[in-house]
Amino acid sequence: MSNATPQIYASLSVALGGGIGALARYQIGRVMTGWLGAPAVTAFPFATLAVNTIGSLLMGLLAGWLVRTAPENADQLRLLLGVGLLGGFTTFSAFSLELAYLVQRGQIGLAAIYLMLSIGLGISGFFFGITVTRLFS
Repeated sequence: MSNATPQIYASLSVALGGGIGALARYQIGRVMTGWLGAPAVTAFPFATLAVNTIGSLLMGLLAGWLVRTAPENADQLRLLLGVGLLGGFTTFSAFSLELAYLVQRGQIGLAAIYLMLSIGLGISGFFFGITVTRLFS
């Protein structure tokens, strides 16, 4: 974070955006369950797939717009919309942005490692957490 955005405003921007993003994610899940029906949403994570896809698209649009136009309040917008809103909506969008940066910098090997580790460790961590919970409950 740059010195241009005081810490309190930065934190409030992230909190506000994060709350809105989390609420949007929840509402999309509710709408998709109503639209497709609980059996379909239980059989396949349509809502998560939709949120991750939409979030990644929006993160790409935001990053491209901020770089291209460089508005005076770019840091504040990045915190509110990128870190907060899209971060609360889906962390997959941040993952997509970071992976794209590695690829664009020509760091294909590092991008592949990041991709595999992110997916592998994320899923492994999830299953490890479930296993620990089952062992101690």
